[in-house]
Amino acid sequence: MIVAVVLGALAASPSKAAAATPNLTPSAKAVTDISKYCQTCWRNARLPADRWQDCTQEVFIRLLERVEADKWATVLVDDETIERREFLRAIDAVKKRTQRARKFANLTPDVPERRPVTNTSKDDRDAVAKAAAELLSPRQRRLLDLTADGWTVPEIATEMNTTPERISDEKYKAVKKLQHYFQA
Repeated sequence: MIVAVVLGALAASPSKAAAATPNLTPSAKAVTDISKYCQTCWRNARLPADRWQDCTQEVFIRLLERVEADKWATVLVDDETIERREFLRAIDAVKKRTQRARKFANLTPDVPERRPVTNTSKDDRDAVAKAAAELLSPRQRRLLDLTADGWTVPEIATEMNTTPERISDEKYKAVKKLQHYFQA
């Protein structure tokens, strides 16, 4: 099915390279091989099986945007090409985005009520807030505040006018700073 979608998309909107020289479309074998490679990556990353097809389609979209169709056959063959690196970047980006996506479940009536905040957790929160004020930049503090308020990485990226990948990296670095501070 993915092969049909990709080949159909290429036929409907040829890339610049394909427009210059017609008949430059990836072979069905290249698309099938890339699909199988992606499925192996998703399985090894322990992504939910119901997300594999969506993740593979995202990789194909990135390949359509960044790699000429006639070079898709070399993506899995040669390790030193720009196309191979772009393919691996696409897999990593999709895998990380999927792993970081939060799944919010609706609370059901049988879920016990939340316990009230105790002084210990309030003291912990105060300590974290104090450390954040000392260690983190205003941007990192804002990012962590939005995260604590339940915002997702893509929502924060839109709010802060940057990419989700950049937000994810900045959040990771801010949390690491705080972890190192409290471990010391």
